[in-house]
Amino acid sequence: MFGRLSKVEKTILYILLIVVGAILSAPFLYMVSISLASQASTSKMTFSFIPHEFEWRNYIRVFTDKQITRWFFNSIILVVFSIIGQVFASSFVAYGFARLKARGKNIIFMILLSTMMIPPQVTMIPQFVIFEKLGWINTLLPIIVPNFCGGAFNIFLTRQFIVSIPFSLDDAAKIDGLGFFGIYWKIILPLIRPTLFMIAILTFNYNWGAFMEPLIYINDIERMPLALGVQILSATRSAGAAPEWNIVMVASMLLTLPMIFVFFLGQKQIFEMNIIAGSNTNK
Repeated sequence: MFGRLSKVEKTILYILLIVVGAILSAPFLYMVSISLASQASTSKMTFSFIPHEFEWRNYIRVFTDKQITRWFFNSIILVVFSIIGQVFASSFVAYGFARLKARGKNIIFMILLSTMMIPPQVTMIPQFVIFEKLGWINTLLPIIVPNFCGGAFNIFLTRQFIVSIPFSLDDAAKIDGLGFFGIYWKIILPLIRPTLFMIAILTFNYNWGAFMEPLIYINDIERMPLALGVQILSATRSAGAAPEWNIVMVASMLLTLPMIFVFFLGQKQIFEMNIIAGSNTNK
């Protein structure tokens, strides 16, 4: 596309992209500036867009704060188990829909897809009642366990990729003595690796920034994940005093940077997935 543009058009396009990029990155830069502000600037709310103070002690304070580090490790536990559950449950269910021959399979698949049209607010109260009966309230289980049932979108996405894999590979694997689970583990999973990475990235971003579910199910501050903890931190104040916004922004940086890192880490896999999706569409 860019090869067909003239030098003037390329220059205008790059300038436009730089301007848009600068506008989109402005809030992040302001967050960095506030996170490096001194306690005096925080008390007076005299923040600057470009950092002119460099109080690195704010970062040290956050990493040595037992409550914030506890929130951080709660988030790690949440995303690790959620990723494991989503990746294996979604891929295995999708494998069944793509390879098993059973009556009514397509009807069940359509019912599964129809659940994506149900607003989460509709099922919020029934889910809370169920988890309360199980004694899971005030734990991470109501957020983690549903991931081991897979997700409708992830199952649909994975099934589309598995369907594009030739059945001849399954036949060859059966000749070598592999069964249903063996084909899934040794043949299908390696071939759909870009899709699994995509599911892992989406699951990480959703659960790392999860706010509504922890707010509903978790009451103990010590058991909260980081996303909810940052909100609690920003709302905590003594009479007539404002929150320590520099510390809040440092905690927000701790919440934001892992998402950026995971995205760049999985960028290659997302690119490969787009190529495969494009090739499947052209068939």
